[in-house]
Amino acid sequence: MKIQLRQIFDIVGESLSIDYSIGVDELENAGGYSFKSPVVIKGMIVNRAGVVKLTYELDAELELECDRCLSEFVRDYHYSFEHILVTHTNSDDDMYVVCDNDVLDMNELAVSDLLLQLPTKILCKQDCKGLCCTCGQNLNEGDCKCVSHN
Repeated sequence: MKIQLRQIFDIVGESLSIDYSIGVDELENAGGYSFKSPVVIKGMIVNRAGVVKLTYELDAELELECDRCLSEFVRDYHYSFEHILVTHTNSDDDMYVVCDNDVLDMNELAVSDLLLQLPTKILCKQDCKGLCCTCGQNLNEGDCKCVSHN
């Protein structure tokens, strides 16, 4: 969703409510992750004293594969984000989101924020035992008969 922000940048006190979903079909190439349902985004863009601030919450449901035991599972994620929106900047500071031509690509920003928040190691549960390195038995489902585990 591309949001035109010219009026918000120009008028102090102006605000815009955000409430929409990014469809699963639009998320097919999002970092190699598989989304179970649309990503829901709710938030607000406000110009306070000439500073345009975006605050929003994001809900996503992903189909994942455990990095230890290779089991597939579904997990819900809920994150909150804040950004300062600007029309241009002279620095490479990640604190600011540059809105070229006063347009914010909300989908791109939300997916990027989500992917940066996801853990680098995906586990089905914190105490996942993984697979036996000899026979491949999922140790969460039971012990194997290998000598190394007896």
